Amino acid sequence: MKIKTILTALLLSGISATAAASAKIDLNTEDGNTAAMRKILCSMEDGKVSYYKWQGKAYSRRMGEADKHIFDVEGMSARRCGTVDGGIQGKTYRLVTREILLYTDPKTGKPMKTWDNPFTGETVDVIHVTNDPVNQGPSFPRNKEGKTYPWKAKFGGNVTGPIWSMMFDVPLFYHNVLAGDYQRQMGGVYHATEMFDFSGDSNSLINDEFAYTHVDWVRISDWLPWMMMTGREGQIYIHASGTKEANFEDLQPVMKDFIEAEAPIYKTAPPVDDTRPNETSWSTYKDDVKGGPFKRSRH
Repeated sequence: MKIKTILTALLLSGISATAAASAKIDLNTEDGNTAAMRKILCSMEDGKVSYYKWQGKAYSRRMGEADKHIFDVEGMSARRCGTVDGGIQGKTYRLVTREILLYTDPKTGKPMKTWDNPFTGETVDVIHVTNDPVNQGPSFPRNKEGKTYPWKAKFGGNVTGPIWSMMFDVPLFYHNVLAGDYQRQMGGVYHATEMFDFSGDSNSLINDEFAYTHVDWVRISDWLPWMMMTGREGQIYIHASGTKEANFEDLQPVMKDFIEAEAPIYKTAPPVDDTRPNETSWSTYKDDVKGGPFKRSRH
């Protein structure tokens, strides 16, 4: 998932200081809200790595024709958090991640090396998403005057009951790094929407050190660059679901095989003090076609 884009809205919503892992979380407090969000996103323990994994299908949508199931997807994100003290602005945390999204053959379940484009009749090279890093900076619970920001992310239903849930959307419209200098004239932007639905066991969210979490993810976007669609009308949408895991060994076999063979750095998350600029599927595509670290092994 590009679970990367994945979570920016949550971190900008006013989350605050972490609570002790052994203490019951009170969601009516700043510290409780922050502890809950931290447990959903990563771990209560500074520097400890956790994972998200997800699987799903990708479809095309064009005017005047039925949607096509064009391939499947397998994704993962390795993540960890570190506590940040903002003084009068309160305590929060910084999230650092690496993520992979594989485009897989619906028949074999294996990562595709090439894809037969049904719209152009061309066989094209597939370039998977390997984003390192996808980090989110701290968002303090209070402003510089010490006034508390409103808590915008809401838990649905009865979070003290057996199940909690939370939904949010991330509209995207930004400079496409593959486009030239004339963005407004040519429309060289990336246009997409990502939609997330998190849910899980309320006891693990409120009482335990690790929040067992299920995630559903939908992305509606422009055609992927490696599809070579040459400006054709239409979009791609992906529908996937997955879970949060404590260990690398709990990832999907196809993903573990890919990481072990071609991207071992993705077995863990970046260091919490990582200051590199974030990658996107577009910037990694640009790097790859210029001879990036994963091109040779994938084609």
